[in-house]
Amino acid sequence: MTNDDVLREFREAGALREGHFVLSSGLHSAIFLQKNLVFMYPDRCERLCRALAAAIIENVGQVDVCVSPAVGGIIPGYETARHLRVPSIYVERENGVLKFRRAFGIEPGARVAIVEGIISTGLSSRECVETVRSAGGDVVCAACIVDRSAGKADPGAPIVALATLDIPAWPADQLPPELASIPEEDPGSRRLGS
Repeated sequence: MTNDDVLREFREAGALREGHFVLSSGLHSAIFLQKNLVFMYPDRCERLCRALAAAIIENVGQVDVCVSPAVGGIIPGYETARHLRVPSIYVERENGVLKFRRAFGIEPGARVAIVEGIISTGLSSRECVETVRSAGGDVVCAACIVDRSAGKADPGAPIVALATLDIPAWPADQLPPELASIPEEDPGSRRLGS
């Protein structure tokens, strides 16, 4: 699956949005990939995650489990795990820290693929990687449908991405004038109370 194929899925789902968006990282961007508008369609999600599973196998070999940072990674993590024929689990924030809950855990030495929809700065994946490693897991990759950092993000493990884009993002105090003139939207979930 090419970058164009992935972007076509986002465009056709109305998930490639333009405006002024605050990303979950706190950075601002003129482009937002509203992944849940893609993942709400089982056929789109299945195509993307089947291709991501194949990319994981091609890049790092078979894994034992997929782990996703909740909430945004649960659907692609599950669907990718289904194609890999491995369990899918996720971590959640408890007092601001990602943890295994709901009786989830991993076996020491398990080969783990962290799976997310979108990587921007790599922060969510990096936190997830740290949680998995603290539990004794061997994180072999941070996999995503779209790496919007063009490989510059640091998720703490090698990135496996279906599409790699270079979508600029800026801190709030360094916005280009054309972006600063547009009212901002905050469509992510990181700043929601939990």
